[in-house]
Amino acid sequence: MSISSLPGQSSAGAQTVNTQKAGFSRAFYVANLMEIFERLAWYGFFAVSSVYMTTPSAQGGVGFTDLERGAVQGIIPFFLYLLPVLTGALGDQLGYRKMFLLSFAIMAPGYYLLGQAQSFWPFFAALSLVALGAACFKPVVVGTISHSTNDSNRGLGFGIFYTMVNIGGFLGPLLAGALRAISWDAVFMMSACWILINFIPVLWFYRDPPSLKREKAPLSNVLKEAQSVLGNGRFALTLLVAVVLLMCSGVEVLSYGQAFTLIGVWLVVNLIWDRIAHKVTRVNTPWWAQPMQISNVRFALYLAIIAGFWTVYNQLFYTLPLFIRDYVDTRDLLNFIAFFGEDAVALFAYVDSSQLQSAIQALHTQLHEGTQPTAEALRLQWVHLKVNVSVAELDALMAQLSASVTLSSAQLQHLTNALLIYRQINPEYLINLDFAAIVLLQILVSYLCQRIKPFYVLTAGLVVMCGAFGLMATELTATGGALIVTVILLIALGEMLTSPKSQEYVASIAPPSQAALYMGYYFVSMALGFLFAGFLSGWSYATLVQQQNRPDLMWALFGVLALVTAIALFLFNRYLIQKPALQAPTEQTA
Repeated sequence: MSISSLPGQSSAGAQTVNTQKAGFSRAFYVANLMEIFERLAWYGFFAVSSVYMTTPSAQGGVGFTDLERGAVQGIIPFFLYLLPVLTGALGDQLGYRKMFLLSFAIMAPGYYLLGQAQSFWPFFAALSLVALGAACFKPVVVGTISHSTNDSNRGLGFGIFYTMVNIGGFLGPLLAGALRAISWDAVFMMSACWILINFIPVLWFYRDPPSLKREKAPLSNVLKEAQSVLGNGRFALTLLVAVVLLMCSGVEVLSYGQAFTLIGVWLVVNLIWDRIAHKVTRVNTPWWAQPMQISNVRFALYLAIIAGFWTVYNQLFYTLPLFIRDYVDTRDLLNFIAFFGEDAVALFAYVDSSQLQSAIQALHTQLHEGTQPTAEALRLQWVHLKVNVSVAELDALMAQLSASVTLSSAQLQHLTNALLIYRQINPEYLINLDFAAIVLLQILVSYLCQRIKPFYVLTAGLVVMCGAFGLMATELTATGGALIVTVILLIALGEMLTSPKSQEYVASIAPPSQAALYMGYYFVSMALGFLFAGFLSGWSYATLVQQQNRPDLMWALFGVLALVTAIALFLFNRYLIQKPALQAPTEQTA
């Protein structure tokens, strides 16, 4: 699928072409700048999204259940990564500059409205706006980089672009963590401001690369391309209904049992449908009456397998922040940070003392009214205040408060200071180590792996991730900050191995004349991965962790999924890539 530009910019075009010969064009630098601000906005929200959505409304969050959280985190990114197939084609017709303006006009109010939404569906609608704007932005910023580089500098150009992505991803959570110490609203207002800033470079400095020619082809061509790469309309309909049923379970219209039962029935109906269609197919048979066809079985299967990687990887953002907040004692890391002074401790583990005092006063009132919560329930309530107080300490505190008829200001201050010992590092700061590792080490890792076949690197990355989650499943009795840092760095290494090579592997199995087209549809695997990751995170945290108190089973589930994906890749490469290559040595294979 080609990407186009606005016409009538010959003078700028001449300058761009000449600049390309010596280096990069102005559009290249402007696009990288806009990418940083867009990533600041997205990751500023995304890194704290799980914590925000499950924080009670009394403390500034929206108080979603984990099933609701999982539904939002699954459905919205699913469409975010599917829509660029259509929005990229729209950019071919409108031009990049107009698409940038459209995306910013949609995203900025979307981020602001996220902070105003107080219930599920308004929040869902606001995040849908953000996703729509991001889907308009993604294909045109990548297209700008592609058309603003040439054969001599394209590798360096995309390396710089990938670095800008991770710089934005690194800085966004850091700033969001500092801003939520002020208020949650400040996080969303800042994300909206980052997008508004992008109007400056796109209005004053950006011009569509002159090598782009706007196409007048209808958007229906996109559907024809999808059919040539993935499958026919019947195949798309079968998948669409199955995904919609899964989404219905995510938003609790159906139970998971009902959804999977209906999906099974739907697949059986389609198998019967196919048997009938094979017998009655004619030349002019409508698409819905035709047999199901998969255009490229190897590619479709590869996308399904690699979706397993994205499902596992996204637990870094969906599940791990909640687990850190609720169950991990990070005081070992705070003891290290304390060497840099109290200001460093206050930055990474800020606690609002007034809120903590109010919580102690409310507990005192509750106890003297005759209601005593369990220590564990109280602990899980107070982790939202960024203190993870031990059960034994909470039992002692409740006994002390029950014995005290009144609380003086001095007593309240003394109790507050005692609880500050249990302050914890913000989860987003720890998750941010993933971005820091990528910024510092991705080039080195890619260099060391450049002579290794993509398949082996892919599999190694998944095995590393399996080890990371396996470590979480077996070391729960010693879950502290050092262990979490180790796990996050292992996940980052797995990402550095798998993510770049997963795209390189597409080029090795795609027909040479359609490599670019296949790369565009690679993002279908990311869409599916986000969908499965959200639903799996919501269900596993609600059921295995909160209801059954078995977080080890949850982490083992993710580890097994990573291992199964690695085994599936091994079998895929051996029997669908290597074996056909031996049987037909002249055929283009991996």
